[in-house]
Amino acid sequence: MNSDFGKYALIERERRFLLRELPEPLTRASKHVQIWDNYITNTRLRLRKIRVPETKEYKWKLTQKFAPDVEDLSRTVITNTYLSRAEYEVLSVFEGNEIRKNRYPFEHEGRIFGIDLFLGALWGLILAETSFETDEEMESLTQPPFAFMDVTNDPMFAGGSLVKLSFEDLKSEMEKRLKGTE
Repeated sequence: MNSDFGKYALIERERRFLLRELPEPLTRASKHVQIWDNYITNTRLRLRKIRVPETKEYKWKLTQKFAPDVEDLSRTVITNTYLSRAEYEVLSVFEGNEIRKNRYPFEHEGRIFGIDLFLGALWGLILAETSFETDEEMESLTQPPFAFMDVTNDPMFAGGSLVKLSFEDLKSEMEKRLKGTE
């Protein structure tokens, strides 16, 4: 890893897929965590609040995440700082944009996916993501049968872009793209 990223930064390898529905046997009532992502305007920073509904336990963190190669969004540099509630509240005054989602753990063929069911303006969007230890492992994964499309390298599906869109915006753009491939 390039030392310019800092000694606390990690390379995160992820693939992301667009889904039409929650994969069976998941339902909206299945075990999940609630996530609030606040993308701080004109930065690469995100404030995240995570709540476990069953225990009402919260976690807060400040994340810097970016792709060193804008053509390859599967590899990002990520730095996380865990915060107290008071620290989170102080930082939440910065102008930002919020995305809310429920994240469901889902296992398929021995691989764990996070299935994100978006709320609010993005109601209707469902994405699946999975992480990898090595480039070889990531590149060998084929699209799972419950996925509609691999959107890993589509910047429209990155959190910093999604925060500026509604589900209708996404739907309209996807219809245009799909018509262009016919």
